[in-house]
Amino acid sequence: MVVICKVKEAELDEMWSFVGGKSLLRWHWEALDPQTGRILAYVFGRREDQALLELKALLAPLGSRRFYTDGWGASQRHWAPHQHVVSTRATQQLERKQLTLRTRITR
Repeated sequence: MVVICKVKEAELDEMWSFVGGKSLLRWHWEALDPQTGRILAYVFGRREDQALLELKALLAPLGSRRFYTDGWGASQRHWAPHQHVVSTRATQQLERKQLTLRTRITR
């Protein structure tokens, strides 16, 4: 059984890493519910609009009406201004989780 919980807003951010070598740069895109601290959805891919669009499609059933990002251009191209807020302060919780993940997997 799949349970879908509605969320009012989400933090979005991307984190890069190398896979096997520096020529294989890949991005991990995530969306976080700032109220619960839970990851809502994630996508692996390149730093291109397509990865963001995949993440946006995964978030659509959740009914989020506001998205906080660091201001990368794709976010501004694919969300209406009333839905999108550029704020590094509002993405601190997700960026902290990403730093913790990166620290733990590189030990």
